[in-house]
Amino acid sequence: MQQHFDSVTYALGSAEIEMQMADVRPLPIFSAEAVAFLTALSARILADAEAKAYPDVVTLGFWCRPAALRQMHRTYEADVNRLGRGIIFHIAPSNVAVNFAYSCLAAFLAGNASIVRLPSKDFPQVDVLCRIFAETLAEFPALFPYFLFVRYGHVQDVTEHYSRLANTRVIWGGDTTIEAIRRAPLAPRANEITFADRHSLVVIDAPAYLAAADKARIAQDFYNDTYLSDQNACTAPHFVVWLGTAVAAAQEVFWNALHEVVGARYTMQAVQAVDKLTQLYRLGACFEVRQVPAEDNLITRVRVAKLTEEMTAYRAGSGFFIEYRAQKLAEIRPLCGISCQTLSYYGVQRDALLQEILAMRPAGVDRIVPLGRTMDFALVWDGIDLIRTMSRVVQVI
Repeated sequence: MQQHFDSVTYALGSAEIEMQMADVRPLPIFSAEAVAFLTALSARILADAEAKAYPDVVTLGFWCRPAALRQMHRTYEADVNRLGRGIIFHIAPSNVAVNFAYSCLAAFLAGNASIVRLPSKDFPQVDVLCRIFAETLAEFPALFPYFLFVRYGHVQDVTEHYSRLANTRVIWGGDTTIEAIRRAPLAPRANEITFADRHSLVVIDAPAYLAAADKARIAQDFYNDTYLSDQNACTAPHFVVWLGTAVAAAQEVFWNALHEVVGARYTMQAVQAVDKLTQLYRLGACFEVRQVPAEDNLITRVRVAKLTEEMTAYRAGSGFFIEYRAQKLAEIRPLCGISCQTLSYYGVQRDALLQEILAMRPAGVDRIVPLGRTMDFALVWDGIDLIRTMSRVVQVI
């Protein structure tokens, strides 16, 4: 692999490819080139033996299969005369392995080339995807200048260099990352998309859960929403709100079913246990709370007597859940401030839930999704339409 600035490693592409990117022409949104490339990428992912070991990589393969692309395209069929903005500089989050791939593929569907700063954490999924991207690009040599994946540390000169090249900068990774990256100026006509620190919650109707025949699947789905990312993903619920009658019975069955999944699949590190205990003490010092006794530390449940917006600052990962029993849905409003991203649900009627949330007129809640689908990536994320924000319209009068 070649290096640039003596601090940048190219995981996909090279210094020569980087130089060619300045001459890359923007494509129309959902161009034939993009659809063909994503279709080939999907086929390779779904057929790759190494990729099959990682559910999040396989999910990416399904996300960009032809049927899914056609479904996505329908939303934008009326958008005419729309071209990509040029070069998109993506700063990927350090805690979600495949996010970088979704981000740059969305940019490609919007007609752009991408420079991606890969996660700082060593994920095997990243290496697998870099290999599959390279193998797929070998089928489409004209598209090599549309993808540059790099690794580098906190080097301001490098960030400034890539920011100057960018027509759009996309920052994933939270408030601290955004503040640091924004020290690097953008070109006058460049725009920026930021994904700040967020929190999420789940609402479960207790009678509907007790009546469910597939409780093992529900436990697996909730595990995927939470433990797969150690609750580090913004989509992962930290608050569990129960509605309806027989809540105590539903809680016992739900958490026991989850414990079976966690016990079989999850390993708790000592530092994670300390983090959870620290957050429990901090929460207990400020609010009326009660920890639910447990046989081990795999699931930490903290029941609160009242929901407040301030509680959103007392989150922890690795299976730390703040639990509340609500008499009515409106009681979740304190959690629906500007930092609230995803509201997942089980046993609650979707349209009625949407109408109640809209009636609250919350500053947050950008996504309402079924339990088990919080990490499903979409082209509208955090309320931002990625295709339209990363492209421009050629107006004709």
